[in-house]
Amino acid sequence: MLKFLTCLTTQHDLRLVLVAGLVCIAGCFTTFRLYSRMRGARGVVRAAWLLLTGLVAGSSVWATHFIAMVAFTPGLKTGYSPTGTLLSLMIAALFMASGFAVASAQRSTTNDFAGGVLIGLGVAAMHYTGMSAFVTQGHLVWEHATVGMSAILGVFGATAALVLAGQARTVRKQAIGGGLLCLGIVALHFTGMSAITIIPDASIQVPDQLLSGGILTLAVGSITAMIILGGLGAVAIESQTSRSALERIRRLANAAYEGLVVVQSGKINDANAAFCELVGADLPELVGRSLVGSILTFDEAGPTREGVRREGKIQPISGGREIPVEVFSRLMDDGARIETSGLTVLAVRDLRERRAAEEKIRYLAEHDGLTGLPNRNSLQVRLGAALDRVEASGETLSVICIDLDHFKEANDQHGHLAGDAILVETARRLQSAVQAPSFAARLGGDEFIIVQVAGGDQPTAAAELSGSLLELLSAPVVYEGQELALGSSLGVSLYPDDGRTTEALMANADMALYRAKESGRGVYRFFKREMDDTIRERRNLARDLRQGIAEDELVVHYQPLARASDGEVCGFEALVRWQHPTRGMIPPLEFIPVAEENGLIGALGDWVLRRACADAASWEKPLRIAVNLSPIQLHNPALPSLVHEVLISTGLSPSRLELEITESALFKDYQRALDNLRRLKALGVRIAMDDFGTGFSSLSTLQSFPFDKIKIDKSFVENIHRHDRATVIVRAVLGLGRSLEIPVVAEGVETEEQIVFLRGENCTELQGYAIGRPAPIDTLSAWTLAGAAPARLEGPVDLGQAPGEVKRSA
Repeated sequence: MLKFLTCLTTQHDLRLVLVAGLVCIAGCFTTFRLYSRMRGARGVVRAAWLLLTGLVAGSSVWATHFIAMVAFTPGLKTGYSPTGTLLSLMIAALFMASGFAVASAQRSTTNDFAGGVLIGLGVAAMHYTGMSAFVTQGHLVWEHATVGMSAILGVFGATAALVLAGQARTVRKQAIGGGLLCLGIVALHFTGMSAITIIPDASIQVPDQLLSGGILTLAVGSITAMIILGGLGAVAIESQTSRSALERIRRLANAAYEGLVVVQSGKINDANAAFCELVGADLPELVGRSLVGSILTFDEAGPTREGVRREGKIQPISGGREIPVEVFSRLMDDGARIETSGLTVLAVRDLRERRAAEEKIRYLAEHDGLTGLPNRNSLQVRLGAALDRVEASGETLSVICIDLDHFKEANDQHGHLAGDAILVETARRLQSAVQAPSFAARLGGDEFIIVQVAGGDQPTAAAELSGSLLELLSAPVVYEGQELALGSSLGVSLYPDDGRTTEALMANADMALYRAKESGRGVYRFFKREMDDTIRERRNLARDLRQGIAEDELVVHYQPLARASDGEVCGFEALVRWQHPTRGMIPPLEFIPVAEENGLIGALGDWVLRRACADAASWEKPLRIAVNLSPIQLHNPALPSLVHEVLISTGLSPSRLELEITESALFKDYQRALDNLRRLKALGVRIAMDDFGTGFSSLSTLQSFPFDKIKIDKSFVENIHRHDRATVIVRAVLGLGRSLEIPVVAEGVETEEQIVFLRGENCTELQGYAIGRPAPIDTLSAWTLAGAAPARLEGPVDLGQAPGEVKRSA
C-alpha cells in the first residue's frame, strides 16, 4: 500500500491523473447506460448495442490507462510503440464486449460473476499489453505478486459493478455500476504501476519516431471523447425516440373509446384513461396490481388467447355494481426488446349500453309495444313453461281468452288514441288481477289472454277470476274528460280436461269465447257446457247462502255424546243445516265447500257459535256443547275476543263450551293457531282435537298443546273387527289417551259390538248413530230438562234422521 501511494504521488502528474479519472468515470457511466439498453434488446438491435457498449467501455479503459501513463514521470525519457498501443485498445474492446454479453445473456448472479471476471481480466490484459508498448531508458523489473493483486482488484470491481447494477434500468443503478467499475480500473492500473521498478540503462535508446506523450494525450482524449459522446448521444436519441413514441401511443390510447390495459406477468403495467375511468382509479394506483381475478373476472374459465373475444366483468375498485365487458388481447412482444417479453395489451369494451340495447330489443320482441304485456310469441313460450310447471308440481291451470265488447265503436267514434287508452287501461286492470306465476298477455287488437296457475280446484278458481274480470272490466275508461263504456266477454279452457298443449288450450278458450259472445256478451263461458252449468249452480248457491245467513235460514241440529262407562248423555255437538226456501233442506256437504270458496265460512262459523251457545245456555242441565272451528276461524286473531263476547252475551259458562279443531287446520299458520288456542284455554274453554289420526303430525301436535279431548275419526271406528289394523289403531289411540290422561271420544259408533269393544278398552265417550242422530233443539228435552231421567245405552236412540250428516259446523 505504501509503495502504491508513493508511486501515485511522487511518480505521476496528479493533474493528468485527475483527467484520467474523469475520463474513466464518464466512460464507465456511459457504458452502463448503454448496457441497460443492450439488456432490453434482442437480435440485430442487441448486437448493435453490444458493439457500441464494448467500444465505449474498451476505449474508456484504454484512454484511462494511457492518460495515466502520460502522467507517469519516472525521470527518464519515455515513448510508446504504436503496435502495442493499438493492440491494447482492441483487447480492451473485445474483452469488454464479451464480458457484458455474458452478463446480459441471462439474469443471474452466475452470469454477473462470469461477465465480471471477463471484464476484469480484459482490463488487466489491456493494461499489461499497453505496458509492453512502454519504452524508456532502462529495464523494467516486475513484482509478480503485485501484478496478481492488480488483476484481482480489477476482477472484483467489475464483478461488484455488474451484481449491484443488475439490469441498470435507473440512473442510480447506472451510477453505482459505473463507479464500481471505475474504481476497479483505477485500482488495477495504479497497483500494476506500483509493481514495476525501472533500472536505468543509458545504452537503451528511445527512438524518435515513437509517439510522444503530448501527441498521445491529445489523440487518446479526442478519440475517447468522441466515442463517449457518441454513446451518450445514441442513448439520448433512443430515449427521446422511445419517449416520443410512448407519448404518441399514450395520446392515441387516451383518445380511444375502449379501455386499454397493458399487462405483464399478470400485473398491470400501463392503462389508458378510459380503462382508469372504467375501474374508478388513477393509473399510479393501478400499476403493479393483479388484473385477472381481482379487477377482471371472465364468465368462462380458460386461458386468454390472442385475438379471441371473451366476456367478463369489471369490479370497480371504488365499489359498486360489476360492469359487463368484452375483452380482446394482443401480444406486444416485438422480438427486439426483452422488456416486451410477455407484454400483452387487453382492449376492454364496456358492454353496458349494448346489453341495455339488447335487453330493450329482447323486451320489444317479447312484449306488446303499446301495453307492455307479453305478446303472442312470448305467450306461447310462457304458456308452455307454465304447462311444464303444473305437470311437475300437481298445480292446476286455466286459459282465459278476453275480448273487449264495443271496442270498435269507441275506436271509431273517439279516434285511435282513445282506443289506445282503452287498451292500456285494460292491460293495467288485467295485470292487477293476477299474481305470479299467473300472467296476462295481449294477442292483438282488443283480444287478451290470462293464464292462471292455481293450487286448488281450477274450475272454481277460474270461475272466480272470470267473474272478477267481468266486474273489473265493466268500469268505464276516462279519456279527455269523457267516460268510455267498457265491457268484455270471456272464454275459459282448463288443463288437462280441455287440452294438454298450448295450441289446444288456446283454441278451446277461443271457442268458449265465441259461445260467450253468442250468449249476449258480458259473460264468461267454459269450453265444456256441463261445466258451465256446474259453475253457474255453485255461484247461485253462494249467492243464496249469503242471503240465507243474513235471513236466518240456517238451523243447528245437535248430536248427543254419551259416557261409555254408564251410557249417560253428557253433551251435544252442534251441526249446521240449511233450510233453503225453494230447494228444501240442503246437506252440509253441498253448501260448506261453497262457503269456503266464496269467503262465507267465517260468517257462517260465527253464526253457528252464537246459536249453539245461546241454545246450550237455555238447557236446565249443564251439558257441554261442542262446536267445530274452521281453519279461517282458527287463524283469525279476533277469535278469542269473539268467543269471550259470545260467552258473556249468552251467559254460557266457559267450561261447558268445547271447541273442536282438526289437525290440518293448524298448519296454515301453526304459531298463530297455537296462540289462539292458548288464549281460548285461558278463558276456561275446552279444546278438542277432532278426526285424530288423519292429520299431518298427530303426536307432535299433542306434544305442542295440552288438548282436553281426543276424538278418534269414524273411519277407524267403523272398521273395528272388520280390519285388524283399524282395531289395533283404535286400541293404540285409547292407550295413548290413558297415558297422557286425555279423554278419548270415539266417533261414528253405530253397532252394539263397537260399543262393547270401546267400553272394554276404557273409551271415555261415544258419539254416533248408536247413541243418537242429529236433531233440532226442540226434540232434546228428554236429556236437557233437569227432572228428566238420564238416558242409557240400552239401544240406539233415534231423534230424527238428518240427511247428509257431516262432522263440521262451518
